Amino acid sequence: MSEPSEWLIYRGAGEPHEGIRQLPPPPPWRDFAGRHAAADGADGSADRRLGGHRHVAELHRPGAEELEMINAALYLRRPLLVTGSPGAGKSTLAHSVAHELGLGRVLRWPIVSRSTLQDGLYHYDAIARLQDVQIAAHGAAAGRDDAGPADDIGGYIRLGPLGTALLPSERPRVVLIDELDKSDIDLPNDLLNVLEEGEFGIPELERVADRLPDGRAQVLTDDGTRATVTGGRVQCSAFPFVVLTSNGERDFPAPLMRRCIHLELGRPDHQRLATFVRAHLGDEAARSGEDLIAHFLERSRSELLATDQLLNAIYLTDAAAPAGRDRLADLLIQRLDRPR
Repeated sequence: MSEPSEWLIYRGAGEPHEGIRQLPPPPPWRDFAGRHAAADGADGSADRRLGGHRHVAELHRPGAEELEMINAALYLRRPLLVTGSPGAGKSTLAHSVAHELGLGRVLRWPIVSRSTLQDGLYHYDAIARLQDVQIAAHGAAAGRDDAGPADDIGGYIRLGPLGTALLPSERPRVVLIDELDKSDIDLPNDLLNVLEEGEFGIPELERVADRLPDGRAQVLTDDGTRATVTGGRVQCSAFPFVVLTSNGERDFPAPLMRRCIHLELGRPDHQRLATFVRAHLGDEAARSGEDLIAHFLERSRSELLATDQLLNAIYLTDAAAPAGRDRLADLLIQRLDRPR
């Protein structure tokens, strides 16, 4: 059995040392060095979400209801509202669909209390344009012809995740509107028209469309590429696969619910937890962590826990193998609904 101090990198002794060199590779879901998109346009962050060992977990299949609701949303071109406890796999679902159907990088819009509809659609950098106009004016006064950049209004507009997903395309994009229940009271209602019509206007472009060549402007997308917007309006040709996630912390207005396909993800059972561990850490980690999986499942019947806590515990106790394995696991898997 390892001594408790053998796995410690930071020792609290106050003496500088090179122990950081002994730090093992990060867990797969925290490996940011491998997050860059692949050359074929695939989502480079898929391994972090779906697991680098997901090929060994392919025997597991989602439940019948889950498959039916996902396919209903695809067939009906309706948003999929996915609710469930933290770590139930709500966000992973969007990455799984994008990966299996070859729909490219998932466009993710994480919601906070200050989020507005425009944040998801586009951002217009009026300050940068004003600065460039002033620079161009000074240049003109000095006899230099550098007014061009300020005339290119499209260069100051960047589409957000939802705005990018609504661009015309042959295949639908996948957009993840994550934790919608964190938003203020207005955002769910503000989404209604865009999700119903599949289009939106950019007033800054609409005002000057008659002065643009063929009414077209080149804008930056959430993918970091350029796209053409005609007449100041973005209109989808293939409605995106929109996944709205919620931890169930609030109720949504009936008009939004009417426009969505609702999928409730229950607590994962033992097989699904083992598959989750196997996909991220491999067969050996799933076998060695069998007791932690069983203990996690037992606790989750009366406590609010998240599956990424289980992953953290199995990875650390397996990689570091410290004494007091169960004690360390309990420190990492703390109930999320405990009184503070």
